[in-house]
Amino acid sequence: MPSNKSVSDASITQFINCRILREHQLQREDLWVRDGRILDPEKLFFDEQGYADEHVNCEGSIIAPGFIDVQINGGYGIDFSQASEDVSSGLSFVSKKILQHGVTSFCPTLVTSPPAVYHKVLPQVKVHDGGRGGAGVLGFHLEGPFISVEKKGAHPESFLRTFHSGGMEDLMDAYGSLDSVAMVTLAPELAGSQSVVRELCRRGITVSLGHSVANLSQAEEAVHHGASFITHLFNAMLPFHHRDPGIVGLLTSDQVPSGRTVYYGMIADGIHTNPAALRIAHRAHPSGLVLVTDAITAMGLPPGRHTLGQQVIEIQGLHAYVAGTTTLCGSIATMDMCVRHFKQAAGCSVEEALEAASLHPAQLLGVDHKKGNLDYGSDADLVLLDDALNVKATFISGEEVWRKEPEKKK
Repeated sequence: MPSNKSVSDASITQFINCRILREHQLQREDLWVRDGRILDPEKLFFDEQGYADEHVNCEGSIIAPGFIDVQINGGYGIDFSQASEDVSSGLSFVSKKILQHGVTSFCPTLVTSPPAVYHKVLPQVKVHDGGRGGAGVLGFHLEGPFISVEKKGAHPESFLRTFHSGGMEDLMDAYGSLDSVAMVTLAPELAGSQSVVRELCRRGITVSLGHSVANLSQAEEAVHHGASFITHLFNAMLPFHHRDPGIVGLLTSDQVPSGRTVYYGMIADGIHTNPAALRIAHRAHPSGLVLVTDAITAMGLPPGRHTLGQQVIEIQGLHAYVAGTTTLCGSIATMDMCVRHFKQAAGCSVEEALEAASLHPAQLLGVDHKKGNLDYGSDADLVLLDDALNVKATFISGEEVWRKEPEKKK
């Protein structure tokens, strides 16, 4: 125990033989944890004359902040957009499964659905921290139904909506409640959308632009009203054109207010975005790139037919299509796969790849004061990785919640 009991009786864990991601660099130093938070060892030594109660030998591993997935529709046979009497059990099942992929926090994502689904699903899940039972929930990401018919992608057209009553009234009619909502994806060209963007941002909800045919000026107007994210860049939006680059143009727009960052989601699964397009985006705006899985029910399941919201989807190899079509409808990629593919495809540093799955999503959601970094005082949500960025172990609040089983010797 620390010798100064006036500070805390909690035990202190020291992670040794590791390289930790701090201040955008991998640094060879130990990591100290107490009460679920990262501890400043200087204060421990000099102010408390304290010491570690437990050592974790990382055997040369990288320690990065736990990954944060802001767009995940389900996985392992669970579809978050399916209403049931017990939504939380399915959510818990997925939250436990994704620990093996280094994910410590996530935003369960609902695709366009009828109001009855939102009214049933949303009240059943509260924002909560993670732990042994699974990754923490930062709030729902509601992707639709206020999106473009032309760019609906896999979203069912019959449930798309507009802001015909003036904005927030339509939104509340669809969703019922915003209590556990972290993010809303909408199309900024819809009449009445700009007042909705403004009001959602006033309530602390992140607004993302996507499934849209907006031109650049419409996208810039939404950013002026507070929008700060682009849902799966390049997918379900107008393609880049040199005279009007559309939403993609936000990456280099000079109309983004000073001090603000527009972030953008990338599905780095090798299918949704060509590596050359991924490199263009990263080189144009590296600090805004947020890796998302956009994973669906079939993540972790064999090929065949599954559901996504109100649609039937079909898995063929690594591709997920709306059944009977060639329309992509989310991925079956895991977050650690996306990190590895992004590093390889973009040719970026290990640090950049890891921060795109941790620091950037935390900044986007405004939780970087406690998540997405290994600063003193931050939550000790950690992922241990080897040099090839394979996950070896996952910790939440300093507690080990998943570890890869050692390979049996033949």
